[in-house]
Amino acid sequence: MVTSTILSDLGTEILIPACALVGILFSLLQWFLVSKVSLSLDKPDAKHAFTESLIEEEEGVNDHNVVQKCAEIQNAISEGATSFLFTEYQYVGIFMIAFAVLIFVFLGSVEGFSTSYQQCTYDTTKMCKPALFTAVFSTVSFILGAITSVISGFLGMKIATYANARTTLEARKGVGKAFIVAFRSGAVMGFLLAANGLLVLYITINVFKMYYGDDWEGLFEAITGYGLGGSSMALFGRVGGGIYTKAADVGADLVGKVERNIPEDDPRNPAVIADNVGDNVGDIAGMGSDLFGSYAESSCAALVVASISSFGNNHDFTAMMYPLLISSVGILVCLITTLFATDIFEVKTVKEIEPSLKNQLIISTFLMTIGIALVSWIALPYSFTIFNFGVQKEVKNWQLFLCVGVGLWAGLIIGFVTEYYTSNAYSPVKDVADSCRTGAATNVIFGLALGYKSVIIPIFAIAISIFVSFSFAAMYGIAVAALGMLSTIATGLAIDAYGPISDNAGGIAEMAGMSHRIRERTDALDAAGNTTAAIGKGFAIGSAALVSLALFGAFVSRAEITTVDVLTPKVFIGLLVGAMLPYWFSAMTMKSVGKAALSMVEEVRRQFNTIPGLMEGTAKPDYATCVKISTDASIKEMIPPGALVMLTPLIVGIFFGVETLSGVLAGSLVSGVQIAISASNTGGAWDNAKKYIEAGASEHARTLGPKGSDAHKAAVIGDTVGDPLKDTSGPSLNILIKLMAVESLVFAPFFATHGGLLFKIF
Repeated sequence: MVTSTILSDLGTEILIPACALVGILFSLLQWFLVSKVSLSLDKPDAKHAFTESLIEEEEGVNDHNVVQKCAEIQNAISEGATSFLFTEYQYVGIFMIAFAVLIFVFLGSVEGFSTSYQQCTYDTTKMCKPALFTAVFSTVSFILGAITSVISGFLGMKIATYANARTTLEARKGVGKAFIVAFRSGAVMGFLLAANGLLVLYITINVFKMYYGDDWEGLFEAITGYGLGGSSMALFGRVGGGIYTKAADVGADLVGKVERNIPEDDPRNPAVIADNVGDNVGDIAGMGSDLFGSYAESSCAALVVASISSFGNNHDFTAMMYPLLISSVGILVCLITTLFATDIFEVKTVKEIEPSLKNQLIISTFLMTIGIALVSWIALPYSFTIFNFGVQKEVKNWQLFLCVGVGLWAGLIIGFVTEYYTSNAYSPVKDVADSCRTGAATNVIFGLALGYKSVIIPIFAIAISIFVSFSFAAMYGIAVAALGMLSTIATGLAIDAYGPISDNAGGIAEMAGMSHRIRERTDALDAAGNTTAAIGKGFAIGSAALVSLALFGAFVSRAEITTVDVLTPKVFIGLLVGAMLPYWFSAMTMKSVGKAALSMVEEVRRQFNTIPGLMEGTAKPDYATCVKISTDASIKEMIPPGALVMLTPLIVGIFFGVETLSGVLAGSLVSGVQIAISASNTGGAWDNAKKYIEAGASEHARTLGPKGSDAHKAAVIGDTVGDPLKDTSGPSLNILIKLMAVESLVFAPFFATHGGLLFKIF
């Protein structure tokens, strides 16, 4: 039984692009406001001259050398990040072209490159477009997804490197001013990414529809390439950027802090520019591509399932676009939420920073719940059917609202649990800091235990949301639950990108020789940023689990597998191998960081030992060599882990068939999520334990400090061990589980027709 929707098709066609454009305009407005902070030495205009000069006198800021130094350092960081990304994209571009050819050949060969119409997979009474054209369109959408992903990451990096020095300069006027610049810059990235992803996907669907007409099954099968393109670029961005940033970070910390006893980001440290470049290419560009990939895949998974449900069979365009409408409303909700941080409740003191960022999550979740209810009411018929492994399941619109809502709230729970385990305001991190009294070994033991323990509640949250959403609306329910978690992506990204921008601002303050008070302010911004970055990673991992399960369901349907039986040896061996893959992948990425860090430590030591006057500050270090070490290592080392993830589904599908592949996907999902959560929380906790000791804000922290004490050195070692965990292996694992699932879905027709060669031979 299907009734019409309140929102007309024309309304949908206007609403989705309108929301995307509002998002783009809002991000440009935020960028304009950030750009008003001047990095040049112009005199202030007469109207503001008096108040400005008062502030400058009070802070002793009237020193134009400081502004000039900040501008120079910013320029060096920006150039380093841009040249690295261009090099990375050249290598990855070659890989993408090769993979695009592979998609075309594999999918085209399903029907022997025939151009004649074929029976539809799900509704055999209808005729669908030729497989060859689906191969062409899948390849095009793959390339589009890859390009959008690259642009998302690159623009994010550009904005971050534009804002870092401006945040430093605003810190002279107070912590509130600096916070707003950093947060606005994060918002530029968040809104650009959310709006771009939505707009490109919407335009692609409409352009493809001109050819496919009423064949929605073929149309949305071709659209899955968009998710694959987005995620495959994200994988290389995350791994490459992660190796770059951590090689520099580990090298700078071990020699600078532990051996030479100089502060973090000291300009005498040769690895300091590479370290700051790394924040932008790893944490910003890599993370931007990663969350874009999640967003594209969850949309694709939902659309594929919907196209074979009553929405697709009855050609109900508005109901079909439900996933995109959720994202559209999400942009508007995040816009209102952002105003709370920048205009309504302005941050005045250090104590208000973390609550302000936390409120962003809470406000956006509450408002989004109302938004989802509204969309579910106007865009869905009261009753409809959803495809559920061969049968159509009847679903009501309020049930779908609950599916999206449960995903949204699970995201908030994961965010808060992550914050509890990684913020130095709570006991877990304080316990880790306290364990540094007896050396690095106890610190490492406590940190690992914290990471393992922090997995418990997020896994229950994911499990409950899977159970609820599957019970109500089968695999479609899980796909929209993932979208619910990602519906506030603009706000999530804004608070996530804020972290690396604040980190860079602190580095620039130290290198430009600004006063101790300014460094304290940027450190306070950075400590809150560490926690928000961990929350962002929690969201990315939670949504990845739901997305990959939804893609897994779509794959099982597309490959025409009736049941996945764990007791059959074919599936069980797949499960075992799949569960092993995240360990293999983590081993590769961790060792890559270790190898690159070794070269970096040796180079930094060499410079300290051979450049006369470096420690005294009379000679300049050779920053360029360190930047080159990081660049070369990350480009070389990102290929093997990337190949492991991209080739596994192809090898398993071709040689062992779809049943074994379904086991591999399930196994990698189950073990990958656990390792990803524990790795990123362990790393985050060690980092904040170190910051807790350095800040010396409480009586307990002062007994462990100051910087340079034995407890502080133990904390630095913990932080160094945690760096590759939280910024390379952990975040890359969520791409591993999504990417293998979406790749299997794209190649499902080929595997179902020609796969399982070994079992056919024997």
